[in-house]
Amino acid sequence: MSVYAGRFQHRAAVITGGASGVGREAAMRIAAEGGKVCLWDWDEKALSAAAQAIPGAQAAKVDVADAEQVSRAAERAFGDFGRIDVLIASAGITGPTATLWEYPPQEWRRVIDVDLIGVFNSCRSVVPYMLKNGYGRIVNIASVAGKEGNPNASAYSAAKAAVIGLTKSLGKELAQTGVRVNSVTPATFKSPILAQLPQSQIDYMRSKIPMGRLGEVEEVAALVCWLSSEECSFSTAATFDISGGRTTY
Repeated sequence: MSVYAGRFQHRAAVITGGASGVGREAAMRIAAEGGKVCLWDWDEKALSAAAQAIPGAQAAKVDVADAEQVSRAAERAFGDFGRIDVLIASAGITGPTATLWEYPPQEWRRVIDVDLIGVFNSCRSVVPYMLKNGYGRIVNIASVAGKEGNPNASAYSAAKAAVIGLTKSLGKELAQTGVRVNSVTPATFKSPILAQLPQSQIDYMRSKIPMGRLGEVEEVAALVCWLSSEECSFSTAATFDISGGRTTY
């Protein structure tokens, strides 16, 4: 149980990639702190397990790269909750580990579709509901790869860099409203997404972290939940680092 029990009382959150990793951990915290959550994910088995584990959670199978699916899911969430106060856009894939000149074009595009277009689709669908109620918190999960560029991960690095830019633009567009928009740039942390990578790539990314270890999903979720709360009132269009000392800006 969080020390901030009640922080999300009367709030409703949509969490993409909510079946695992940071999305699931953040959803658990928000529910424990009094909020209602709707999980979006394309993994039906993991989605069902997460919804059963999180009290009161709703779930919807959604491919965030599909604008129509996202729009319909947002409409349903608003209809069920009467509001959408929080969006945590954590759905993402790594794509193949390959040099740019050997990268399959269709795989490159798929990473961009999920990791960047998916964030655009989610924000575009949810923002009008936030403006309707005069309040919102959006947290887009980017990556240190978007700041520094990881070798053999050009699509992922490019998508995450674009998420940072999208966040800054949207945050400024909404700065004089009650909606705050920020991004988080974790270094590598323990998450099911690592199953998409060879051990050599994981070892390389760990070697870049001065603390000498991978992050824990609970550490990332703690930051995400602060950014999702009313406590985050004077930060918007910003990028928050959580990288064990890896990034310097």
